[in-house]
Amino acid sequence: MPSPLEKTSIILGVTGSIASYKAVDLASKLTQAGAVVDVVMTSEAVNFVTPLAFQSITHRSVVTELFNPTSEIGIDHVALAKRADAVVVAPATANTIAKMAFGMADDALTATILATQAPVMVCPAMDGHMYENAATQSNIKVLKDRDVTVVGPVDGYLASGLTGKGRMADQDEIEGHLKQLLGRNGDLRARRIVVTAGGTQEAIDPVRFISNRSSGKMGYAIAEAARDRGAVVVIVAAPNSLQDPVGVNVVPTVSAKEMKSALEAEVENADVLIMAAAVADWRPKTFAHQKIKKASGSDTWAVQLVKTQDAVAGVKRNGLIKIGFAAETEDVVRNAKSKITAKNLDLIVANDITDPDGGFGSATSQVTMLDRNGHSEDLPLLSKYEVGHRILDRVAILLKP
Repeated sequence: MPSPLEKTSIILGVTGSIASYKAVDLASKLTQAGAVVDVVMTSEAVNFVTPLAFQSITHRSVVTELFNPTSEIGIDHVALAKRADAVVVAPATANTIAKMAFGMADDALTATILATQAPVMVCPAMDGHMYENAATQSNIKVLKDRDVTVVGPVDGYLASGLTGKGRMADQDEIEGHLKQLLGRNGDLRARRIVVTAGGTQEAIDPVRFISNRSSGKMGYAIAEAARDRGAVVVIVAAPNSLQDPVGVNVVPTVSAKEMKSALEAEVENADVLIMAAAVADWRPKTFAHQKIKKASGSDTWAVQLVKTQDAVAGVKRNGLIKIGFAAETEDVVRNAKSKITAKNLDLIVANDITDPDGGFGSATSQVTMLDRNGHSEDLPLLSKYEVGHRILDRVAILLKP
């Protein structure tokens, strides 16, 4: 499945803030993701960055005037408003936010916003005291009450030389919220999906632990794909180095026992559980509360292991769709089939982790999906995000009454 931004029409409103330069990078990212980006600038914004910068990135004309008889768009704000899939105002100054709250339409941007029926997102950027002012807070509340999505601002160094809350959210966060906004009416809207990710760690002592090579990338990609289709998503995450996906609730865990406990709580109201985590099968029988020292005169060290409780097999709730993963090094399909019944799964996703293009930590995967009726489907080498969508296609079918 292509990016949720592919072939979408996005209006990027740019207002008069020092953060305007960041909007050039945002326009570039949205364009690279396949969106058709039309930039609408206020007269103040052109003092900070030129329309030519955006035109060079988007390869489209930039709107700077409310009525421009030479424009090929026609009456710009009406034409753009009609075809837009979403409007993103980034950066959004206190002045523009105030005008939006009062329904003003005295420039090309505010007129476009007033004329559109597409969802609107604003990304505030201003001095911290301006943001904290009661008037600004009241205006932001008005916008939120009208179903306008507000992203940021964040804490950091401000143009005034002060530090505080007023910096525009970074471009990746804005893009993530935009994907969520565009997908909120998708085929999984309002469905609650719990995804596990990463590799659990089983402690030997305060310093050492037993773990595996799982990066968590597959689980996080599935979570993002589910978010982009309108689902309410929770990741129960084992330790990993990944950035939390925008719009997804992440519940951190460490050990298999902690993950099992978190799952029992999170699946209580869930529709789907997708076990993409590599949960340890074994843990040290005992935990040493102090660091174990290297024994004098001994070149070996034996650590006795005991089995962990199976996290997914123990989850039993009527109506819950359960999907597992089988990371194998041999007899991949046969080993995966044996787990469907043992773990009471509706679907299992099997992959050969020795494949350099599809193993732990890779950006791609080549998997086989098997259901409880014996049907299997071999997928080609795909990005993990695309694999996530293929899994969710099956989920959508399973959820149908």
